[in-house]
Amino acid sequence: MGMTIRVDQDLCEGNRVCVRNAPEIFQVGSDDLVKVLVEHPGEALRAKVQKAVDMCPRAALSIEDDGQG
Repeated sequence: MGMTIRVDQDLCEGNRVCVRNAPEIFQVGSDDLVKVLVEHPGEALRAKVQKAVDMCPRAALSIEDDGQG
Protein backbone atom coordinates (compact mmCIF):
# COMPACT_ATOMS: atom_id res chain seq x y z
CA MET A 1 0.00 0.00 0.00
CA GLY A 2 1.30 3.46 -0.84
CA MET A 3 0.77 6.75 0.90
CA THR A 4 0.26 10.40 0.10
CA ILE A 5 1.46 13.16 2.42
CA ARG A 6 -0.94 16.04 3.00
CA VAL A 7 -0.07 19.45 4.46
CA ASP A 8 -2.51 21.96 5.89
CA GLN A 9 -0.68 25.18 5.06
CA ASP A 10 -3.09 27.15 7.26
CA LEU A 11 -1.75 25.26 10.30
CA CYS A 12 1.94 25.10 9.34
CA GLU A 13 4.22 27.50 11.22
CA GLY A 14 7.49 26.28 9.73
CA ASN A 15 8.74 24.72 12.96
CA ARG A 16 10.90 22.32 10.91
CA VAL A 17 10.20 19.32 13.14
CA CYS A 18 9.26 17.37 10.02
CA VAL A 19 12.53 18.32 8.32
CA ARG A 20 14.53 17.05 11.30
CA ASN A 21 12.66 13.73 11.21
CA ALA A 22 12.52 13.16 7.44
CA PRO A 23 14.74 15.63 5.54
CA GLU A 24 14.47 13.59 2.36
CA ILE A 25 10.71 14.17 2.37
CA PHE A 26 10.17 17.66 3.81
CA GLN A 27 11.71 21.07 3.28
CA VAL A 28 10.77 24.45 4.75
CA GLY A 29 11.12 27.29 2.29
CA SER A 30 11.95 30.95 2.77
CA ASP A 31 8.20 31.52 3.26
CA ASP A 32 8.40 29.35 6.44
CA LEU A 33 5.96 26.82 5.00
CA VAL A 34 6.66 23.14 4.61
CA LYS A 35 7.05 21.72 1.14
CA VAL A 36 6.72 18.03 0.44
CA LEU A 37 9.62 16.92 -1.74
CA VAL A 38 8.26 13.39 -2.25
CA GLU A 39 4.47 13.40 -2.15
CA HIS A 40 4.20 9.61 -2.54
CA PRO A 41 7.14 8.09 -0.63
CA GLY A 42 7.66 4.36 -0.59
CA GLU A 43 6.76 2.12 2.32
CA ALA A 44 10.40 2.02 3.42
CA LEU A 45 10.00 5.63 4.59
CA ARG A 46 6.64 5.19 6.34
CA ALA A 47 8.11 5.09 9.86
CA LYS A 48 10.06 8.33 9.32
CA VAL A 49 7.07 10.07 7.76
CA GLN A 50 4.76 8.85 10.53
CA LYS A 51 7.15 10.19 13.17
CA ALA A 52 7.22 13.57 11.42
CA VAL A 53 3.41 13.61 11.27
CA ASP A 54 3.09 12.59 14.92
CA MET A 55 5.60 15.17 16.13
CA CYS A 56 4.30 18.16 14.16
CA PRO A 57 3.48 20.73 16.87
CA ARG A 58 0.63 22.19 14.80
CA ALA A 59 -0.80 18.88 13.46
CA ALA A 60 -0.37 20.30 9.95
CA LEU A 61 0.69 16.97 8.41
CA SER A 62 -1.24 13.82 7.64
CA ILE A 63 -0.83 10.58 5.74
CA GLU A 64 -3.46 9.28 3.36
CA ASP A 65 -3.18 5.62 2.42
CA ASP A 66 -3.45 4.91 -1.30
CA GLY A 67 -5.05 1.89 -2.88
CA GLN A 68 -5.96 -1.42 -1.39
CA GLY A 69 -4.25 -3.10 1.55
